[in-house]
Amino acid sequence: MEKQFTIKNPQGVHARPAGAIMKKAAEFPDSQVSLEFNGRKVSAKSITGVLTLGMKAGDVITVSAEGDKAEQAIDAVGAVLESVLD
Repeated sequence: MEKQFTIKNPQGVHARPAGAIMKKAAEFPDSQVSLEFNGRKVSAKSITGVLTLGMKAGDVITVSAEGDKAEQAIDAVGAVLESVLD
């Protein structure tokens, strides 16, 4: 299962938003949650992986998940992607 979300933070995804994404994904230990952008797919539970995507404001990111509560995990991580965190 997957959905697309748009980065809203004017500064893009730097350390603080990446940490928030990782923490939110970690709330779903029985799901594998991934982010895909520009042909690269990384675990949403890896802050290093999230940062290496270089996501900027306006970028459209695909969030996918498998396992228990996959849809809830996608929606929760997507909400963080679309929030504005300084």
